[in-house]
Amino acid sequence: MKHYTYDEWQQYVKNEINENTREELESHLYTCDQCLEAYLQAVSANESSLPVLSSESNFTDQVMAMVMPSTVPHTVTDISTVPAVPSVPDTEDVDTEDDTKDNTQKFSEIKKKRFYQQAVFHYILAAAATILLMFTGAFQSLVSYANSLESPLNIQEKKPSVTEGVINKTFAWMDSLEKKEADKK
Repeated sequence: MKHYTYDEWQQYVKNEINENTREELESHLYTCDQCLEAYLQAVSANESSLPVLSSESNFTDQVMAMVMPSTVPHTVTDISTVPAVPSVPDTEDVDTEDDTKDNTQKFSEIKKKRFYQQAVFHYILAAAATILLMFTGAFQSLVSYANSLESPLNIQEKKPSVTEGVINKTFAWMDSLEKKEADKK
């Protein structure tokens, strides 16, 4: 990865480079933290030469006014200004004023989520399912099934190891030797 120098970032901040190089530098900023740090240093060094905003909120409003028409040209802020859609043949005809009011009401109803699409409904449903499974014993049968899977491992572990067998036989042999010695006396 190529890192740009502090001087190149100074030129970028002062707008002294061509458009292609500017685009390269901008795309590089997204991927390189080291160059981002150099860029921020260049900006802070040239802070006095950058324009000062007298009213930040005015500036923001002006920018938004210029951006909004170009990015979203056909937005509707008031639903009542939208012309009524002709009725479908199998529905009843209504006056256009009533139709506009109905469209507004339908639009507001569509915006509301149905009860089964809300998170609270999902939580209640999950709690009810959990309680149902608890009372039917489904969790208990899962526990017993898990224990039955573990029990063959425990049976294998109860088998004495070779070392224990050798030790037991050695003690038994030593006991028998002691018994023979005691019988000889």
